[in-house]
Amino acid sequence: MTVDSPSTPPFRDPQLPFAKRIDDLLARLTLDEKISFLHQFVPAVERLGIAAFRTGQEALHGVAWMGPATVFPQAVGLGATWNPELVRRVGEAVSKEVRAMRARDERVGLNVWSPTVNLLRHPLWGRNEEGYAEDPKLTSAIATAYTHGLRGDHPLYWRTAPVLKHWLAHNNETDRATSSASVRPRVLHEYDLRAFEETVKAGAVAGVMPAYNLVNGRPNHLSPYLRDPLRTWTDEELLVCSDAGAPSNLVDAEHYFDTHEEATAAALLAGVDSFTDHGTDGSQIVERVRKAYEQGLLSEADIDTAVRRQLSVRFRLGEFDPHYDPHACTGEFDTPAHRALAREAAEQAVVLLKNDDDLLPLAPDTRIAVVGLLADECKLDWYSGSLLHRSTPLEGLYERFGAERVEFAEGVDRVRLRTAADAFLHVPPTDAPDEARGAEGALDPALLAGRTDLPPLTADVTGTEFALVDWGEGVLTLRAPDGRYLSVAEDGYVRASADQPGGWVVQETFRLEPHHNGHLLRHLGTGRHVRVAADGVQVADSGDVFEVITVERGEEAVARVAEAAEVVLVVAGNDPHINGRETEDRTTLALPEHQQRLLRAARAANPRTVLILTSAYPYAVDVARLPAALWTAHGGQAAGTALARVLAGDVSPAGRLPQTWYASDADLPDLFDYDVIGGRQTYLYFEDTPLFPFGHGLSYASFGYGDLVTGVADGVLTVSCSVTNTGDRAADEVVQLYGRAVDPSVTRPRRELLAHRRLTLTPGERAEVSFEVPLSALEFWDVAHDGPRLETGPYELLVGASSEDVRLRTTVHLDGTGPAPRPVARRGLAGVDFDEQSGIAIVDRTRTAGDAVTPADGGTAELLYRACDFGPGVTEVSAQLAGEGVLELSLDGGPVLAALRLDSPTAGPYAYTTLGTGLVAEGVHDVRIGLRGPLRLAHVGFSG
Repeated sequence: MTVDSPSTPPFRDPQLPFAKRIDDLLARLTLDEKISFLHQFVPAVERLGIAAFRTGQEALHGVAWMGPATVFPQAVGLGATWNPELVRRVGEAVSKEVRAMRARDERVGLNVWSPTVNLLRHPLWGRNEEGYAEDPKLTSAIATAYTHGLRGDHPLYWRTAPVLKHWLAHNNETDRATSSASVRPRVLHEYDLRAFEETVKAGAVAGVMPAYNLVNGRPNHLSPYLRDPLRTWTDEELLVCSDAGAPSNLVDAEHYFDTHEEATAAALLAGVDSFTDHGTDGSQIVERVRKAYEQGLLSEADIDTAVRRQLSVRFRLGEFDPHYDPHACTGEFDTPAHRALAREAAEQAVVLLKNDDDLLPLAPDTRIAVVGLLADECKLDWYSGSLLHRSTPLEGLYERFGAERVEFAEGVDRVRLRTAADAFLHVPPTDAPDEARGAEGALDPALLAGRTDLPPLTADVTGTEFALVDWGEGVLTLRAPDGRYLSVAEDGYVRASADQPGGWVVQETFRLEPHHNGHLLRHLGTGRHVRVAADGVQVADSGDVFEVITVERGEEAVARVAEAAEVVLVVAGNDPHINGRETEDRTTLALPEHQQRLLRAARAANPRTVLILTSAYPYAVDVARLPAALWTAHGGQAAGTALARVLAGDVSPAGRLPQTWYASDADLPDLFDYDVIGGRQTYLYFEDTPLFPFGHGLSYASFGYGDLVTGVADGVLTVSCSVTNTGDRAADEVVQLYGRAVDPSVTRPRRELLAHRRLTLTPGERAEVSFEVPLSALEFWDVAHDGPRLETGPYELLVGASSEDVRLRTTVHLDGTGPAPRPVARRGLAGVDFDEQSGIAIVDRTRTAGDAVTPADGGTAELLYRACDFGPGVTEVSAQLAGEGVLELSLDGGPVLAALRLDSPTAGPYAYTTLGTGLVAEGVHDVRIGLRGPLRLAHVGFSG
């Protein structure tokens, strides 16, 4: 036992509560030292023996950016397991690898920026791979499990400190730093906040990271919700870490403030505690905070509040108690258990979409053709670590079925590129070693440079045959015969140098642009064209014209191997760095045409064709003429082995879709429409027929459901049923409980997930499954009274294998409260508390708090407020308005009864003025308000 000396300061005394120790340490720090703590990279305070610290270690599905580590399935794949216990074990393994890696590399941080709990509202979002589900209940269940695994089980000391991303309502990469999501109160409380709330309340969250975008006209880094409700959900101090560069965006991109001092002070006062800006250089943030303090924009107490939150995390991580920290100098890295867990997670993430006539599983002696652009790939994404182990579908099938029974055709187009001088692009030979991007680790992998140790391409009479892939929308990659992709380094030369496409700005993608009798070859990373120069091939402002000589089209190779096989497996999907990733949204649900060509060729050659989609997001793909189809996210290091075991029947698939798969782009709302209620988005409100519904997934077994029993007591709904494996093999089933209000007074979900359970049953085995659901799960946000309400009435409960595959149902009557009219004579109407609207954008009432409404793009807009009670009568209406334009008010769809006009614009968007006019009304009416012109409405009042 270590005995502290009598001179040990209180902050070093492990017998004292953390709060007292933080008080002591704060009192010892100078103002300058405290200000230096506000940047992501916190310097050491040597006079107190305090080490340097940094916030932020990416660990979304394994330790990222710091070199080799165990790579688990993408987050959306973990969501597809519907298995919180499995995901908790994954989080535990990741946190142990964080500790093990930190023991040998101090750059590895313990403040983990994971998981992402943004809801997968829109499948074209570029970062779909990072979220768990479109449903808040499933998302919070998986996120809670992952954070508990990351945190560890010790009551006092945390193994790592998880930070949830990205607060709040963030589902677009297009204009992500300047676009504003209009989020009405019901959507805010019933949808976007719910996943964060339940995860934070579960007690294993150290903080959150605000998103780049704005919500209701206000940057998320100034969100008043960082104070309330976020910090009301837990007694723990929460550390709010800015996203990278977002503090500067407040001035530079968003122009929300004129000076960085104002912006930094406002963010800190809103609740941001750690500023991630300018990389490792904290000097600019320090200077901004210092000037804000000198200008009276901040007090020392404000700075203390932020520093306290950071210190709280550091104390919980055991930094100040190395002799007592149970996680110090411990950790497990690349253990057999972690490898087995990576395979188990990949197996559980596989979703069987279709299986006509039980084509799957495949018999051991099946002759297989495996084809497709991803058939021999194990793709990583931006938030992956480097691979320690690698298993592609082809390798997994070789291992499971034997190489002699498996034929392979990748399906690339094989081409040569001929110049106008009748020479061909050529890859010179080299004996330089292979290098995997990022294998050495980097605090900021966006700064990794391309290789310059390899010779640039040249041109000669023979040339090199390249493997060309069109990943969609004309975005191409070109690969040399040795497997290296053409890439451009900082010196502008084109080399066959990359092991995979990747990087913050991908340097391995090109586009062929028709030009005269040939094509220009544009390099997309630089926007410049390829040309042949005397010292090698390079990019330049003007390029050479190339003729594309096709040696073999991909479908020709696919057809050859498909004809001779008993079953064809077409492995299609995406490269996570191309056409849908951070900074880039997709534009379509369609499978890229190159891959559609391969699928058509395989199906034409062999009707026993199985489509295997390996992707970070859903596709709208026609499976009507295919007997079987599966989907899995990019499954990490064990993806190929896991897939082969599922295809062979060693494992019965039991993954379930964590989001709706729509049938076509026509089913999608606008990417920027965040109103899931009004836009009828996600399985909660979508009324048409999807390609595959939320929760869908088939099995090699069959299951019977029965014995549904319900009860209500003490604010809890209990539901139980029996589930029996009626098949001939052991398998998992995912039992899903949904509820819906039968006769709601407002638009409610068609059905919403209340609970679920994944369980394993042997043939003939029967299990009782029971759920306890708090009645609050069936509440909605009542805008008429600004709070949650459980509505009295009947609720249908549905139990089944997906949101549409319902096996049992019953109806229960719940006692809550009935609808009551809005007391507008007493409270008036907040502009944002509408029931329905058209043409509205929600904007910031002030820079710090509150919402207002305005016509989108300064046009016209309509608002409806139902059942407004004017009591015995009113004689006047008033409105708080800013901007210029006209407000028109009518009752029950009748003529305009009152008009308020601002003929001259107010001094600014926050300079509200109150206008009034006569209005005679009594009793209960629907109120309709029309806004004409760039007019902001904050509140309407009634009097008289």
